[in-house]
Amino acid sequence: MNVAVVLRGVATVAWLLALGIIALAVTRAAQGNSLKGATFMVGGVVILALVLTTAGAGLVFIQPTERAVVISALDDGIRPDPLQPGLNWVVPFLENVITYPISRQTYTMSIAPTEGQIQGDDSVEARTSDGQVVRVDASVIFSINPVAIVSQHIQWQGAYVDNLIRPQSRGIIRDAVSQFGIEEVYSTKRFALSEQIRIDMEEALGEGGLILHDFVLRNIAFSIEYAASVEQKQIAEQLAQQAAFVVQQREREAEQAVAIAQGIADSAIIAAEGEAQARVIQATAEKEALELIASALRDNPDLLTFEYIRRLAPGIQVMLVPNDNPLLLPLPELDVGTIPEPVPGETGD
Repeated sequence: MNVAVVLRGVATVAWLLALGIIALAVTRAAQGNSLKGATFMVGGVVILALVLTTAGAGLVFIQPTERAVVISALDDGIRPDPLQPGLNWVVPFLENVITYPISRQTYTMSIAPTEGQIQGDDSVEARTSDGQVVRVDASVIFSINPVAIVSQHIQWQGAYVDNLIRPQSRGIIRDAVSQFGIEEVYSTKRFALSEQIRIDMEEALGEGGLILHDFVLRNIAFSIEYAASVEQKQIAEQLAQQAAFVVQQREREAEQAVAIAQGIADSAIIAAEGEAQARVIQATAEKEALELIASALRDNPDLLTFEYIRRLAPGIQVMLVPNDNPLLLPLPELDVGTIPEPVPGETGD
């Protein structure tokens, strides 16, 4: 509960009561009644109202999220130390209290008409080192330094946003952007840009009695012409990547075709080697069979004649063999019914 506010409320009630009593006394006087009791009552209520008003004017309650500067007619115009949270006493009617919030505050400069503290486009226009124009959206998160609140009040008289935050941040952003190229601003060096702005802002605000908690680089917008060129560049890069992908795909397909052809060739080679080995085995078997036959004929010469007769026997019924010829000759043109007379010196079987 704010005691100072309560006292001011009670003092107000006392003054209203005093006015009521005065009105009542005036009415009684008009009717010819005595004013002795009313005069005493009016004096008592007025004194009580004066005391309560004085106490209410002298007591000041400071919230935990606030600090107060005392403007004094007694102490060189201002007290050297700020009022701390809680109930404080100031000289009534000779000292005035100005409170400041010490919690975090945010100041935003945005291209969006309704986002920033100023309606309309409040983004920071800056030029890069290579001459390109960009528009920067940013937010400054800060608070008043409780220790330096008296000096801060002397410097800015409460106008620290308009006279310190806004001009310093816009100037620092422009100076920082001018040290980077356009491609660095939106890609490779964006974090470095934000960090440089934060360092410079921290120093500038510290000198003005403020504490920088964070600097947020919200957005960087480019000119229409440069944005179109960036879009065309990105499209070209995507097409180049797509073409490279197609080339890689064709290379993989060619490698697969080579592998398939190699597999077919290897299969043909394996098949030919298998067939050659089979022929070698067959020729070796035939050779061994012929060697066995030759060996058998050497051991039994009549075996060939027997085999010859056995193979000819189903189609030959008569044969003429000279008596001095050891071989049998087939006579397929002879008719069985017309056998000629035997010639002396020949034998028929």
